[in-house]
Amino acid sequence: MLILLVLCGLLSAVGCAVLLRYGRRSARRYSLHMPQRFHAGHVPRLGGAAMIVACTVGWVWMVIAQQWFGVPTGIPYEPMFAFSLWIVATVAAVGGVAEDVSHRLGARWRLGFTLVAGVAAAWLLGLRIDGLGLAAVDRVWDNSRWAPLVLAVFAVAGLPHAFNLIDGYNGLAGIVATICCLALAYVALQVGDRQLAAVVLVLAGATAGFLVWNYPRGLIFAGDGGAYLWGVVIAVTAILLVQRHPQVSPWFPMLLLIYPVWETVFSIYRKLIRGQSPGVADALHFHQLIYRRIVRGVFDEDNEARRMLMRNNRTSPYLWGFTILTVVPAVLFWQNTYVLMAFCLLFVISYIYAYVSIVRFKVPRWVKR
Repeated sequence: MLILLVLCGLLSAVGCAVLLRYGRRSARRYSLHMPQRFHAGHVPRLGGAAMIVACTVGWVWMVIAQQWFGVPTGIPYEPMFAFSLWIVATVAAVGGVAEDVSHRLGARWRLGFTLVAGVAAAWLLGLRIDGLGLAAVDRVWDNSRWAPLVLAVFAVAGLPHAFNLIDGYNGLAGIVATICCLALAYVALQVGDRQLAAVVLVLAGATAGFLVWNYPRGLIFAGDGGAYLWGVVIAVTAILLVQRHPQVSPWFPMLLLIYPVWETVFSIYRKLIRGQSPGVADALHFHQLIYRRIVRGVFDEDNEARRMLMRNNRTSPYLWGFTILTVVPAVLFWQNTYVLMAFCLLFVISYIYAYVSIVRFKVPRWVKR
């Protein structure tokens, strides 16, 4: 599987280099007054396009390597599965890339693309969530014909927007996606599912190639296309992992992805109580508060663009650490539903406490150092 990581990483890095050379014109259409803009200059938001090309080659390689070239991969990767996965990922990514190029695709249209991807996943890949790991709930759940399908479609359609929400600073969403991919690959290999492990390792390799240009220099962004690609592929892999292997708790992917999921839920709640539409962009997300109130006084730099870049780069590690605190217990206790639920609750409490502390300027001094 190492060849998949290297191949997809190289292709993604080369693709990003090409887009850096020829894609700057699209970056000029991105407004200077967007509330989520925390960078100077015109930066292409086309990293997702390079990643989907790299993933496509990686998934195709798994199909043809052994059948056409006689390369023993040990990965049971059927052409129909590869084609179905590619359709699902591409439908979502194309909607995001269209927004990254035009900056005119409305939120409803983008949600429509991810919903179509979710329906396609349920139809082509047989995706469904058969239980929640709780006996009392599952007894009722088993009597419902549509609930497993609806929840699966909702998960595939929603996670891309969750990744898009946390994609605010150099390397933030990319590293989170890579960590989640590696965690999914580890558990998949523990249960002997090399196919699903290969799927997310391809995405991890493509993301690594993108990160070469994204962190720390911030020369290219993943954009909506990259966020949607991460969300759809990770959601599909996580659901299939639980669906195929009953020993994997349904709360394993929940804890693994609790940071982007809870950030989205909390953002919707925060906007609704203020009378705003959840689709309206603002600058009050957790990572944006860290940028403004924790990292803001760290640098004495005369060059404004360089100071902004340095603050941008110093923001992401705070959230990487926050993510690792959920990924580690998820990987350690991937079979234990109640322990995973307890860690999910602990994360929610810790998130709310940290958010309120930053808002009220009660952050411990050692955190700012």
